[in-house]
Amino acid sequence: MFKIGFIGLGVMGEPMAANLIRKGYSVTVYNRTPGKADKLLELGADEAATPAAVARASEVIITMISNDDSIREVYYGENGLLGSMMPGAIVIDSSTISPALSRQLHRDITAKFGDFLDAPVTGSKPAAESGSLVFMVGGDIEVIHKVQDVLETMGRKVIPMGPGGNGSIAKLAHNTIVGANVAALLEGMAIAASGDIDAKNFLELVQAGGAASKMADLKAPKLLDRDFSVQFSLGLMLKDLRLASTLSDELKTPTPILETVKSLYQMGDAMGLADLDLSALAHNYEQWINRRITNHSDVEDTVAAASATEQTAKVIEAQAEDITGANRRRSERLTLNVPLKLSVYQWEQEGAFSGQLIDSTLCDISDNGIQLSTTSPLELDMFVVIHYPQDSELPPMIGRIIRIETTASRFRYGCLLAGLAPYQRLQLEAYINKQHIIAD
Repeated sequence: MFKIGFIGLGVMGEPMAANLIRKGYSVTVYNRTPGKADKLLELGADEAATPAAVARASEVIITMISNDDSIREVYYGENGLLGSMMPGAIVIDSSTISPALSRQLHRDITAKFGDFLDAPVTGSKPAAESGSLVFMVGGDIEVIHKVQDVLETMGRKVIPMGPGGNGSIAKLAHNTIVGANVAALLEGMAIAASGDIDAKNFLELVQAGGAASKMADLKAPKLLDRDFSVQFSLGLMLKDLRLASTLSDELKTPTPILETVKSLYQMGDAMGLADLDLSALAHNYEQWINRRITNHSDVEDTVAAASATEQTAKVIEAQAEDITGANRRRSERLTLNVPLKLSVYQWEQEGAFSGQLIDSTLCDISDNGIQLSTTSPLELDMFVVIHYPQDSELPPMIGRIIRIETTASRFRYGCLLAGLAPYQRLQLEAYINKQHIIAD
């Protein structure tokens, strides 16, 4: 059996490597973020300190990495695997990257007397865990046959796509369809929800009718449970759609659907949903229709049916008072200590931003917004994306810093919430009141 090196132990890479170990392969692993190899070490893997060390210990090297820049670092960087690859080694990249970079890797690895296959996969985290991925492979057919058993340990099907780079082209074409399928599913659900059709019944119709798809099968349970934990993240889907858009321009292929779908995922990314499952795109539609598209309660139905009049605002306020049981003046502030995360974006240059994720605490809430506390300095009128604890079931919200108070070691920020749908205001009120009761 081949000695295998595996680089990239994320959502997909870790279960893929685990299946190889369980099959009896000797596997040496590396991940740029420390600590990701612990479960694999328990299964019997060896850990290397660098990609170069993986290359020296392996006959077959598999990489599963998130983007082009990270691939370049692992292959070409200091202590990269190309500098230490053994002649005759077979390198398999299962990442989703640009076809141009795949072709470059083919050329450079061939020059080192090795073989390269671009072999991205379809099938998200559950398929990686069950070993039922589908590989679409670009490269020499004889090399594919040599590692057929290795690939079939991690997947149920291996489909040759032609010369080097064609695996990457096939993956971008495939994920264009996946991204569009999920967006179409959510749009249909938004129409159904607006028409007061039960989400469970509607999804049963979708799965039984002409709208059936693999994505509907995968995402229906998650949507009904409001479970946006990652099978395949919204951020990675957006990355793939951007690569597909660039590729279609190079191929001079019109792609109007791709461009529309890409813009939807860009909106989701702007809402701070990138690290959630791509089905979190549901939050876009829920903001637009002012209600949940799944598991909506009678209160949310009432809010969604109300018109944007002054009388409606009074009705919503009264309902929120009843739901939370607060019976308090609207101007009263509730003192809290709820941990939050803030995504903070700063202008870097024309057309580009740099971002960071910082720890924060939700201190209190009033009609005017919320008050946050953190050790990080922010500026007036800066926009941040607020990420609430997972048990809140609240989507990320955009806020603007409108007031700053400084203490000895922390900053307090008054934050005005932007574009908050009425039903989300009710959700936030209910969650805040629950935390207040727990604190008492």
